[in-house]
Amino acid sequence: MIRSAPTPRELLEIAVAVARDAAATAQRMRAEGVSVAATKSTVTDVVTAADRAVERQVLDALRKHRPDDAVLGEEYGAGAGDPAAESGVRWVIDPIDGTVNYLYGLPYCAVSLAAEVDGEVVAGVVRNVATGDEWTATAGGGAWREEERLGCSTETDLGQALVATGFGYDAGRRAHQARVVAELIPHVRDIRRMGAAALDLCLAAEGKVDAYYEKGLAAWDLAAGGLVAREAGLLVTGLAGRPPGPDLVIAAPPALFEPLHTRLAALDASGGP
Repeated sequence: MIRSAPTPRELLEIAVAVARDAAATAQRMRAEGVSVAATKSTVTDVVTAADRAVERQVLDALRKHRPDDAVLGEEYGAGAGDPAAESGVRWVIDPIDGTVNYLYGLPYCAVSLAAEVDGEVVAGVVRNVATGDEWTATAGGGAWREEERLGCSTETDLGQALVATGFGYDAGRRAHQARVVAELIPHVRDIRRMGAAALDLCLAAEGKVDAYYEKGLAAWDLAAGGLVAREAGLLVTGLAGRPPGPDLVIAAPPALFEPLHTRLAALDASGGP
């Protein structure tokens, strides 16, 4: 039997509908008050009850739409199916990217949902929980914010580039990342650290920051936002030709990529704990 693969557009339509409902739930739960349900890697790396409730809602919705697909989520892992699902489709969920911002009521957190087909991300949506801003992309179909097609920054001088980054929760990793930032900042316009990787990637996609890098991203941090960034024209890779992943993610326009990559390699940005 030959399986009929869904189109990226069909998967995006599902992703958008599910993410919008999930973001509405997260917003309602934030208004009702946030409780910390657990911690993850350290005592500062929190999970709220909303993280778990939102991910459960997304899992249930995806099962209704596409019951044979696999799902990888931040809170429940691969609990909804094997990555090699018979359908060839796997969904990658971050129920609330920027949980600490969400906990403190800062308007920089998002639901991130992407669809992979045979291991390749082909559709993704990132929706800001607090503001309702939404970014979408399909493989080969471009990146969009509402009706506006996105293109990345045209800056060519690293010294004039506004660069976003983030920090892990492990104290040793943070110390290493702080050293990298301290050495990098004299060579760029400035650094921004806003606390939600998916949104950072989307801001890079629309040129509101010129580039972005971070060590320690998981698949759910990167999947949807990374597709938005790539479809907007950024190069999204790791160091030395490696794919983007936990060691390092660099997202930069072609003109900035090489000088930023060279600086980060010299500073051992992928090193440390």
